Amino acid sequence: MGSVMLTHLHSAWHVDQAILSEEKRVVILRFGRDSDPECAAMDEFLYKIADKVKNFASIYVVDNKEVPDFNNMYELFDPCTVMFFWRNKHIQVDFGTGNNNKVNFALGDKQELIDIIEAVYRGASKGKGLVVSPKDYSTKWLY
Repeated sequence: MGSVMLTHLHSAWHVDQAILSEEKRVVILRFGRDSDPECAAMDEFLYKIADKVKNFASIYVVDNKEVPDFNNMYELFDPCTVMFFWRNKHIQVDFGTGNNNKVNFALGDKQELIDIIEAVYRGASKGKGLVVSPKDYSTKWLY
């Protein structure tokens, strides 16, 4: 349901325009296939928080089979990947996992995602290219 309600970008040009044109909000791009269960779960999270984060984030969905232009550039090999951009700059997030480029793991709930987006917005608006996640995900698999 969430994927249907989120704005889809159908070409590399549309993706570039979404990243380039936003000046005041974080651009969130979900790369993956709408039919994938991981993407469906992430899309539900994104859809449910869209209204709460609309003042500081804009959310878009990109089917990386339909728009394969970014697959190698951003190393989009996972079923579902979420990336953040601010004023045409990729914002990295330190999750403690070693991969600072993207969210490519399942999150526990909507509030976790909201907290990450808020941290990205605060850090990016201060000129930081790397922000620290409010939660450390390095120990996620130990419990």
